[in-house]
Amino acid sequence: MKKIKVLHAPTAVGGNPPALSKALRKQGIDSECCIITQNYLAYEVDRVLVPTGARFLRCELTRLKFIFECLFKYDIIHYNAGTTIATANIIEWPGKTKDVSSLKRFVYSAYLRGLQYFEVSLFKLFRKKLFLTYQGDDARQGDYCRQHYAVSIATQVDETYYSDASDAFKRQNIRYLARHCEQVYSLNPDLLNVLPASAKFVPYSHVFFDTWRFSCDGLMADRPLRIVHAPTHRRVKGTDLILEALESLKQEGLRFELTLVEGLSQAEARKRYEEGDVLIDQLFAGWYGGLAVELMALGKPVMVYLREEDLRFIPEQMRAELPFINVDPLNVKERLREVLTMPREQLVELAKRSRAFVEKWHDPARIAALISDDYHASTRAPASV
Repeated sequence: MKKIKVLHAPTAVGGNPPALSKALRKQGIDSECCIITQNYLAYEVDRVLVPTGARFLRCELTRLKFIFECLFKYDIIHYNAGTTIATANIIEWPGKTKDVSSLKRFVYSAYLRGLQYFEVSLFKLFRKKLFLTYQGDDARQGDYCRQHYAVSIATQVDETYYSDASDAFKRQNIRYLARHCEQVYSLNPDLLNVLPASAKFVPYSHVFFDTWRFSCDGLMADRPLRIVHAPTHRRVKGTDLILEALESLKQEGLRFELTLVEGLSQAEARKRYEEGDVLIDQLFAGWYGGLAVELMALGKPVMVYLREEDLRFIPEQMRAELPFINVDPLNVKERLREVLTMPREQLVELAKRSRAFVEKWHDPARIAALISDDYHASTRAPASV
């Protein structure tokens, strides 16, 4: 039987696309991950199309060439981060001043939107099967969050982070891509409130357990507890509230060490994670990120805000086994105090539960097998007109 050839593109956000591609190869699928450009996190991928610092014209010609290359190389295109190879974004009309930079943004955004329509239409014309994974703010909308949630990222950021224009664009893009994709996936349960009813929740699948070794030796070491926090956006993760709470506890005489991880490559950051004991992740998103999965695999208990009403989207057994220390913006100081004064044996038990949880629910082989089934089902199905 001929192997299915799959492309994962156009980014490596959170390391999930390249890891899923690797896991699919173990399922017998000819899969590779190609990204447009590399960023400071430097996740390992199969191919980076445009080198860092390349000029605009080179970048766009390479993008266009790659779209045509895909016609003859892949059977399935699996998009991630809610976008296509043409990374379309909102089209912002030039302001009253109509300065050169705003005109350039307008023209470029319009070009990318048009290129996205061309790309998707071309792939459908050539009977390529399209899949799509949303990973967070690529689908999350400020107006929905403000209307339905008391605690959300939307309450922390300025009006440019979730604007009316970006919310409208996301809704339009979600509808457009869903019409042309065989299956839409979400790594965060809250996104299923704004995605099509047919969308599926799939857990992060980027941690291979043979390379992320469990160890809770640090939890039993005769030293202060090491708290890890790694914000990519301080207001989004609630960093200021966390630092304020820790400083207050320090003034009360509680002993701990804080490891703040920012601006490091994934490899450099991992060294810091391995030296830590407990992760405090994010206070507003309502779910845990890929970072939490990595730290749990290493044997670190995780503190994070889990939004109760969104848990209906995950499997009932997964919900029952969640091993997290639930923390929110109002109780962050009290929860940190509980952790800092908790018997180390209790933290070790939580570390073991955390590792068992990721082995069960975030197993790349298990998740790749489920997605592989969807791929094979799509290739057996009659082509849509």
